[in-house]
Amino acid sequence: MLMVLQFKPEEITAIINDFAEPGSLAPTGLFLGGTKYMVIQGESGAVIRGKKGSGGVTVKKTTLALIIGIYDEPLTPGQCNMIVERLGDYLIDQGL
Repeated sequence: MLMVLQFKPEEITAIINDFAEPGSLAPTGLFLGGTKYMVIQGESGAVIRGKKGSGGVTVKKTTLALIIGIYDEPLTPGQCNMIVERLGDYLIDQGL
């Protein structure tokens, strides 16, 4: 099922701030489309991961973009991480 979410500017700003200051989202959680995710281990300054119930989110930063993958069962966290991170790495390799 394809979901279309609207992200609030302050949600994106908080994500960008966490890439600049890793750990800044941990106390409040990661909000996307009004949904709160508990921040879990990511790669400092490169990947942010969040969890909510059986689903979650992976965010990868490139030079010009944020790649955001939101998943729920039957997709696994590892599958989402792989897809988002490979796409992000590809864009970085392309200078984007």
